[in-house]
Amino acid sequence: MDELKTVNCEQLMTTPLKPIEFCIDGMISTGLFILAGAPKIGKSWLALDIALSIAKGEKVLGRETKCGIALYLSLEDSHTRIQNRLFEMTSEPTENLHFAIMAGTLGGVLENQIENFKSQHTDLKIIIIDPLQKIRSSDDASYASDYKELSALKNLADKLKIAILLVHHTRKCRDSDPFNMISGTTGISGCVDGSMVMLEKQRGSGEAVLHCVGRDIENLELHLKREVSRWIAEEKIIPKQRDTFSFMIHDFMLEKKYFKGSATMLVNELKIHYSIEIPSNKITQNLVQHGIELKDYGVTFEIKRSSGQRFIILNYDRKSDSSDGCHLWVEIAVTAVTPIVTNALPMRIFDSDSSFESDGTTAK
Repeated sequence: MDELKTVNCEQLMTTPLKPIEFCIDGMISTGLFILAGAPKIGKSWLALDIALSIAKGEKVLGRETKCGIALYLSLEDSHTRIQNRLFEMTSEPTENLHFAIMAGTLGGVLENQIENFKSQHTDLKIIIIDPLQKIRSSDDASYASDYKELSALKNLADKLKIAILLVHHTRKCRDSDPFNMISGTTGISGCVDGSMVMLEKQRGSGEAVLHCVGRDIENLELHLKREVSRWIAEEKIIPKQRDTFSFMIHDFMLEKKYFKGSATMLVNELKIHYSIEIPSNKITQNLVQHGIELKDYGVTFEIKRSSGQRFIILNYDRKSDSSDGCHLWVEIAVTAVTPIVTNALPMRIFDSDSSFESDGTTAK
């Protein structure tokens, strides 16, 4: 590649991009993640629960999952041990969960095996590799080696748009920062998209704290309790409030069909119709960040410049409306809408796809 492929700020801030997909809500997204803990703490039980829950589309640690294919590379176990663990966790098998007890190492073999599996199972959501050490091809313990090896998996996860979770060990020595306890150099934690460190409160107590941090997730501290074969999160997960911006724009366009004007004009129209005040410098941002969802509701938009001024064009197509022309705002307005929207509506995280594909909804 002789030239850099770039995108300018104007394009980036006016092009709707697909939001990052989470296979465990707010916890594990597409990308590379690591789950570290002391030997025999029960991290493999948690990893298996994650795989089984995603395969069945059931909650894990109190969080919603995205149902799909899960692949568990259980490289220190036999089929008999895996079977016994499954019998302890569920009485209902699923074809969505696959296991392998042998796999190649990094450097070409493992990557090819994963790509072949993905080509045969297009709905693959997550691969769990337990333990990380079994697939490493180098004994070099340097930062460069750690970063290089994990970068191969990071690039693969991004390319295939899946999550890869690595099960790993922590150091024996305690640290005030639990993420400093991940075995190896900082090349490991620096390369992954998210880290989870599981620390038992007292050896054999059946209670632990799961510390989570990542590029696209909020810092989490989950207090876990072992109940038979499963770890249960003791925290009460507060459900996210439904995002009402797309509903409001959809219902506005049901009436208008077509809108062309400045951001200030659109803000004033929305204020008249819904008694909602959105800062005019945020309206374009919200349109871009909700662009993919709006398209699903039959609303497309463009942002154009004329004589140095930027204006917005909105169009509504009933045939492309997944709600079939039904009002979406009314239900929310009665139950969950406050009369004033401050600063900005809930933000979405963009997919940093290097090819800069916008799924056809591009603001010009």
